[in-house]
Amino acid sequence: MLDGEQLHRDSIVVDAHCDVLTALEQEKRRLSERSRVGHVDLPRLKQGGVNVQFFAAFISPADRPRAVARALVLIDRFYAALAENAREMMPVKSFSDLQEALAGGKVAALLTIEGGEALNGRIEVLRMYYRLGVRCLTLTWNHRNEIGDGVFEERTKGGLTRFGVAVVEEMNRLNMLVDVSHLAEPGFWDVLAVSKKPVIASHSNCRKLCAHPRNLTDEQLKALAAAGGIVGLCFYPAFVHPDKPDLNRLLDHVDHIAGLAGVDYIGLGSDFDGFQGALPGLEDVSRLPVLTEGLLRRGYREEEIRKILGGNFLRLLKEL
Repeated sequence: MLDGEQLHRDSIVVDAHCDVLTALEQEKRRLSERSRVGHVDLPRLKQGGVNVQFFAAFISPADRPRAVARALVLIDRFYAALAENAREMMPVKSFSDLQEALAGGKVAALLTIEGGEALNGRIEVLRMYYRLGVRCLTLTWNHRNEIGDGVFEERTKGGLTRFGVAVVEEMNRLNMLVDVSHLAEPGFWDVLAVSKKPVIASHSNCRKLCAHPRNLTDEQLKALAAAGGIVGLCFYPAFVHPDKPDLNRLLDHVDHIAGLAGVDYIGLGSDFDGFQGALPGLEDVSRLPVLTEGLLRRGYREEEIRKILGGNFLRLLKEL
């Protein structure tokens, strides 16, 4: 039987959400250099054993009306960082790309957009992002956009707009991952009704354990799993526990989802560099092996842990 460190190094580790593209700009950091601040850089990704990293281009409501330009700036930063680190990372636009990266011992970098404001209400813009390598879209951030309402617009009880329905349908056609993190609950149910393919909540936890509107209810978790989707565990302390967030409290979320739906629908979605401070025990991406050790202590079998660390997300990424 492998110990936690050995099992972690022997597994494919997928993190479905980080915001380092924004942090590189705000904190004047370089992805190639280990930093004393933040959560993610290439040296720490390697130390943490991450094989596949989703990089989010975060578009906030404040970026309007220049959201498309802002998205292009972040996409350019993504490719510039990869060019600087080409020996150790490569962009992933298909599952065959991902396999090539893994075979070559490189970090597979998957580009995403967080915030449908980036589309500026045009389906043509979505198709252009796809051509630029974007393979996942978080439909909303916390507020309302042309696609639908975010979690902070709950008073309206609004779901997807007609444009939002068209976006989900086109993402299905393009084999892009539809991400419902941040989406208000009526929109969540609309997505499950419209999408013909499994969807993800790239960085969300359980509302039963932490009553934050960003987290998913038990009904949402069960429905997402029933549709073949995946929840990426979020390390943002405010979404882990209202009073004493730490690694053990995060593991409680694993137990809760596993009890509701099984381990086949759990992944990792750290949200690293998307928040200030750190979750005690998981201070940055280099600390990920302790999560594997924690899962072993909780009694999860090796094959179950491999699924949580990355195997479940790989199942959906095969559709790229």
